[in-house]
Amino acid sequence: MTSPPAPTPNSAPRGIAVLGSTGSIGTQTLDILRLFPDRFRVRALTGGSNAEKLAAQAREFRPDCVAIGDETQVGLLSEALSDLDTEVLAGEAGLCASAERDDVDVVMAAVVGFAGLAPVLAALRNGTQVALANKETLVVGGPLVNRVMDDAGASLVPVDSEHSAIFQCLAGESWRTVEEIVLTASGGPFRSRPKETFDTISVEEALDHPNWSMGAKITIDSATMMNKGLEVIEARWLFDLAVDQIQVLVHPQSIVHSMVAFTDGSVKAQLGVPDMKVPIQYALSHPARWPAPHERLDWRELSRLDFAPPDTKKFPCLRLAFEALKTGGTAPAILNAANEAAVDLFLKEAIGFLDIPRAIERALEQVPGTAAPTLDDLYAADAEARRVVQELTQPAPN
Repeated sequence: MTSPPAPTPNSAPRGIAVLGSTGSIGTQTLDILRLFPDRFRVRALTGGSNAEKLAAQAREFRPDCVAIGDETQVGLLSEALSDLDTEVLAGEAGLCASAERDDVDVVMAAVVGFAGLAPVLAALRNGTQVALANKETLVVGGPLVNRVMDDAGASLVPVDSEHSAIFQCLAGESWRTVEEIVLTASGGPFRSRPKETFDTISVEEALDHPNWSMGAKITIDSATMMNKGLEVIEARWLFDLAVDQIQVLVHPQSIVHSMVAFTDGSVKAQLGVPDMKVPIQYALSHPARWPAPHERLDWRELSRLDFAPPDTKKFPCLRLAFEALKTGGTAPAILNAANEAAVDLFLKEAIGFLDIPRAIERALEQVPGTAAPTLDDLYAADAEARRVVQELTQPAPN
């Protein structure tokens, strides 16, 4: 997971592709690029379905190509950029082509969900450094991703605040001295809410995160604590750890982003305000640290730091994630696909909040598993898990 040295101020700009540039992490990545215009040259931008926003970004950053995942929007995007010398691509093929360009030195992988796997694999096969903000890539295909990365001599640097914290704590350390890692969780908006009221949780309430500003899907995942479960699986593959070496603690202040305990009894923690721009910048500048005007901790205001074990009865998604990791094979892919489908249904108010973990558990029980999956096996497991979840909204047969 080591990466090449960051450029010095006098070196040529590094080519960058921002996958998912219209989403929360993608737009914050562009904010970082605005701070350091001389250090990067934007070669590619990709979005999901927001052609208007992607076109506006392309006009500002003038990439060589843009790609939109929703193929029905490619005509609108092409028309909006018709006066620019910018190649317009679409679909998964377009995302992959943007990721594997030879003039790209680093790919910011910020596509949400399973859709991010294929372009990350394309970038790694090309030997390109990936700043990984798409946790589902390693959740679904961790062994496959690591195998491709090793074969091509590519590298991953984590962007998630928790994994960036672990990565920073491990700088200069031998990974053989790691006893365990502790991923911290805010507990989401329902940390203190009684479990017996969960059946009345609305979409608006679930989207009201107390600490972080994130996209809708990740915010719901935080509310169910599935986000932390996905991070546990991601950490297993990022840091080559056993399941019992990964712990989770609820930390409401979101100041300690994660910790590493070492075999001599010492513990390192990485602290900072809840701001994704800091780990985004570190992933792009590593191993250097570039001065930036991000918000600082005010030690005069910081009166206490609280920690508590998570309640997996109240938040069963975290338990299901640990179980899927222990099962292995396609189980994490089934978990992820079922979660994506269930969260989408919840956001559309087609199912309730408590139906999300029920749908995931149902998919894990019903979808057959494969112990050593190929990429095709992962796609098949993903599709079948989504089908099982969709059945929740179908009327029962007479």
